[in-house]
Amino acid sequence: MDPEMDSQLKIGFIGAGNMAFGIAKGILSGNVLPVNVKVGAPSSRNLGRFQELGISVTHSNVEVVGSSDVVFVAVKPHLVPQVLSEVSQHVTDRHVIVSVAAGVTLATLEELLPENSVAIRLMPNLPCVVQEGALLFARGSHAKQEDGALLRSLLHRCGLVEEGPEAWIDIHTGLSGSGVAFVYLFAEALAEGAVKMGMPSALAHSIASQTVLGAGRLLRDSGKHPAQLRSEVCTPGGTTIYGLHTLEQGGVRASTISAVESATERARELGRKSAAGSRK
Repeated sequence: MDPEMDSQLKIGFIGAGNMAFGIAKGILSGNVLPVNVKVGAPSSRNLGRFQELGISVTHSNVEVVGSSDVVFVAVKPHLVPQVLSEVSQHVTDRHVIVSVAAGVTLATLEELLPENSVAIRLMPNLPCVVQEGALLFARGSHAKQEDGALLRSLLHRCGLVEEGPEAWIDIHTGLSGSGVAFVYLFAEALAEGAVKMGMPSALAHSIASQTVLGAGRLLRDSGKHPAQLRSEVCTPGGTTIYGLHTLEQGGVRASTISAVESATERARELGRKSAAGSRK
């Protein structure tokens, strides 16, 4: 994608939560200028941090759509039908509508938007705020390959950006959207273990966060399977294999698999509720 094209694009956000902020920060670290971005939300509570980035803000969703080419719909899933019905008559064939609402299907989006509208479903995660996100998107029936390429170009500074079939989006929600919290829980438990053994809490939490960061970077950059890296840490009769045995006795592997499954099923349930709501 031509960087010059990115710099001319008008980008809008409906919703001013953490996902919108993370994506906005990533986009601005690329070729998009703050003057070409507008954020709308009903409350001023979260708008100040966008203004600090030089982004203009509004309380009008219609204004956001009218001044944008690409519109990120970053509101709670149950609000999507209300928001899209409000702005629908202002959506034209120049717009690309990108929804980051968990569980809201492309079929629901296309039903709520004018005929032949370009819709893309995107699932980011919280580390987008520090440009280390994992983002997966799926294109709607009227979104062309170049629309996907445009979105990928816009988001590449946010972290890893991949495209896949829509069926993977809810799985990605469980794996990475919710998975971030699972990692935080594990990091918290690591630190608490160290505190139990006598280390000061602040130091334990600092080391735990660095351990998670370092392990993640090595896993990503080495290209090795997690099991291979795990085996490289284990020495026969050493400390790590004893600790891993305790984790396995506690069912950490099965619990983690079940957590991803539960979060995925919840995302699917939200999708069914959203679809039912949009038909009312």
